[in-house]
Amino acid sequence: MHTYTTFHIFCGLGGGALGFQRAHATYAGVSGQFRTLGGVDVDPAACDDFTQLVGVPATCLDLFSAEDYTAWHDMPPPPTWREATPEDLRAAAQHERPDVLFTSPPCVGHSALLPALTAATPKYQAMNRLAYRGLALALAAWQDAPPGLILLENVPRITTRGVVWLAAIRELLRAHGYVLHEGGHDLGAVGGLAQHRRRYLLVARHRTTVPAILYQPPPRRVKPVGDVLSPLPPPDDPAAGPMHRLPRLQWRTWVRLALIPAGGDWRDLQDIAPGSVAITPTRAYFDNSYGVTRWTEPAPTVTSGGSPSCGRTTVADPRLSHLPRKGVFRVQRWDRPSSTVVGQAGVGRSNGVNAVADPRVPARPDRRSGQLAVTDWQAPASTVTGEDSVGGGAPSIADPRFPATRGATYHGSPGLYGVMDWQSPSGAVTGSATVSSSNAPAAVADPRLACTPRSGAFGVLAWDAPAPAVTGSGDVHAQGAAAVADPRLPADTATGTWVILAEDGTWHRPLTTLELAVLQGLPAFHGDDTPLVLAGQSHSAWRKRIGNAVPPPAAEAVATAMLTTLIAGSENLLLWNSFMATVWAHDHRRLRLVSRPRLP
Repeated sequence: MHTYTTFHIFCGLGGGALGFQRAHATYAGVSGQFRTLGGVDVDPAACDDFTQLVGVPATCLDLFSAEDYTAWHDMPPPPTWREATPEDLRAAAQHERPDVLFTSPPCVGHSALLPALTAATPKYQAMNRLAYRGLALALAAWQDAPPGLILLENVPRITTRGVVWLAAIRELLRAHGYVLHEGGHDLGAVGGLAQHRRRYLLVARHRTTVPAILYQPPPRRVKPVGDVLSPLPPPDDPAAGPMHRLPRLQWRTWVRLALIPAGGDWRDLQDIAPGSVAITPTRAYFDNSYGVTRWTEPAPTVTSGGSPSCGRTTVADPRLSHLPRKGVFRVQRWDRPSSTVVGQAGVGRSNGVNAVADPRVPARPDRRSGQLAVTDWQAPASTVTGEDSVGGGAPSIADPRFPATRGATYHGSPGLYGVMDWQSPSGAVTGSATVSSSNAPAAVADPRLACTPRSGAFGVLAWDAPAPAVTGSGDVHAQGAAAVADPRLPADTATGTWVILAEDGTWHRPLTTLELAVLQGLPAFHGDDTPLVLAGQSHSAWRKRIGNAVPPPAAEAVATAMLTTLIAGSENLLLWNSFMATVWAHDHRRLRLVSRPRLP
């Protein structure tokens, strides 16, 4: 068994390393496997994940230059920070030379999720330079014995947004004796995933170290979502750990997901006519579930359920929960006799009336005539005095014009807070441009969404079709479908999630963080049957690292092809192949050519 070594720059949570560790290959009777030397990443949580999944420590290392650190963080590095050196990489690789260097630099600056103008800013250009800087440090670290194979993985848009740095990377690799192959690949087909994941792969083979040709791994079937989610326990099952918790969404979001057909997204909501759909209870409950019994009718049969969902165990009780005696809180009329005077003096304590509707205004020595006076509209006013308050003698007036010429609640000019119909002409445009201005409505009933989501927002995956690429957001509100039309219906619970059956009879629900990890090819359980739990406690941080990970099955397929090339290029096999070529040259009947796709 030949063992080759790998080292991972920008290793993330270790998806690529995990795939390389799983790979095995046999060529001409010789078997091979990989051993991981380590990895480097700037995220401490990702390094913890790498150590847990791969079983080899990862080194937390920032590969920014000081200039790029300042551009990305908008501040200079702290005094304790220093630039990484080639020696740092050698130490992270246990001072061994890797046969294969795997690098998956940050892709946020190249991603289609980032606007082009933002991607062109110095901040994100600093991030994009990391791909070149990581390779330059690695080639300097092992300049006397370069890695035999180098793989760079990134988003497809690196070929346009990162064109300058890709050109520099090609020049760097060729200067160190590498031949290159690059192009787009669907990692779903490479690894047999349950998602389509288009990625850019650049493969570099050192001419001297690895003389054998590298062939592409054969394509595999892309699975439907249900194939990989069905073996998992239901969402919120404690046996699957905290990453299998179902997201708690607002009621309106659950309704939106139920109305979107499987395979669709938010744009399908625009085709629903108002009033054309309704939510009705299913027949999943027994008769009388959540029933309320009338106070004046007999109750149904008493069962052992004892809960509102198990029968008519609720009653419309006309009695107050606390029944005061008659007369409590009673207010006696001024023009009627009082009830019997009793010894209890509290208005809320007995059946005696201890409150009265007194029509008299309390007299005060300082109150003069005319205070709080309201003058009739058709009568002369009293003498105008210097008082500035109605309590001091300034008169008020009953103005009949106010309600007659203005509205009933807040009274302003016609058009005040007016809202124009989308399909009607506008009123005259005036110089006042506020919604509280006068006769020109400055608001409109716009049928378009105020914020137009990208395609894929509120996307619902079909159970029997592959998923799109798993992204770092993993949120039903963001681009990239993060909900699925699950045909498995859960039992009724009181967990706060809403089970709404869509028209296709399935439950359109968000994917759990664990399900996103499984779609990415990560294991749901460890070897000891404990559930996968990444470092930290934040679902958003977990989903980000999952979305940025290299799918292990795809990495395993690439690693298997690389193993075959490394075995075929070993010294002993090269001598054997040379000998067999001489034998075949004397017997043409034994020679057969096989056409296969190949890389450099």
